[in-house]
Amino acid sequence: MRKELQQAIIWRKEGKLKESNTLLLQIVSQHPNDAFIQYHCAWSFDVLGEESKAVPYYEKAIELGLPENEMEGALLGLGSTYRVLGDYEKSKKVFLHAIKLFPENNALQVFYAMTLYNLKEHDTAMELLLKCLSHTTNDKEILSYQKAIDFYADKLDEIWT
Repeated sequence: MRKELQQAIIWRKEGKLKESNTLLLQIVSQHPNDAFIQYHCAWSFDVLGEESKAVPYYEKAIELGLPENEMEGALLGLGSTYRVLGDYEKSKKVFLHAIKLFPENNALQVFYAMTLYNLKEHDTAMELLLKCLSHTTNDKEILSYQKAIDFYADKLDEIWT
């Protein structure tokens, strides 16, 4: 099984997405309680642009439990998938849970900001993005204004006279 799983992952990396997905479906049918395989099967549907088919595999992988690194990826994948399917409240719930578990993961913050945008929570979305930008960039010009960006991040609607 592990050799087949490795082959499916190699095919995904090589761009043989349909072949990878077909093999993963075979493996997951033989090992339905393997969270790692469920996660990779979900991922294989995501990269094919078949997000709605990815959801049950992400959900099962998370339910079964994954090692920390894979759990981060699965939660990001599920939250993002819910968002592109228009289920913004589920997306928000997943991202809030993920951010609580992995507060240092900036990708989670960025994808969560996209969900907040869809929910018309523009002020919070911008605040997250600005803080993420100012704390992760290497751009000298942005870094020279880091304190100002951080200060204004949650005050975008305020006017000083």
